[in-house]
Amino acid sequence: MTSYRTPRSRAAGLGSAKHGVSTWIAERVTSVALVPLALWAVFAALRVAPMGYEGAVAWLYHPLNLTFSLLFAGLSFYHMGMGMAVIIEDYIHRRSTLVTLLLLNAFVWFGFGAATIVALLKVALATSVGVAL
Repeated sequence: MTSYRTPRSRAAGLGSAKHGVSTWIAERVTSVALVPLALWAVFAALRVAPMGYEGAVAWLYHPLNLTFSLLFAGLSFYHMGMGMAVIIEDYIHRRSTLVTLLLLNAFVWFGFGAATIVALLKVALATSVGVAL
């Protein structure tokens, strides 16, 4: 049977195109923000590597280094979570598997991101009050 509907007419009932735009913009914004932060992270790793543990702790105690470390960690995990969600949504079509993987993705990126941020803060704040780790 031949359909006389236009392509726009066939696509009209398939859902809103507005949801993906905010995700797309967020992915691009985090990508742009991560470029200088990644360059800073490479520089920081090269600078901190020869210092040893005490030097690294002292380096992280500096507010600017802590701020950039927290931004890099938080944005990296958030960007990773968005990217994985898009991959899951694009390639997984069975509803139960899709929902399970999206929930697992959210728990993984948020959990590891939160653990990383807590660890950075613990090192920086414990150093400020002189507590041994």
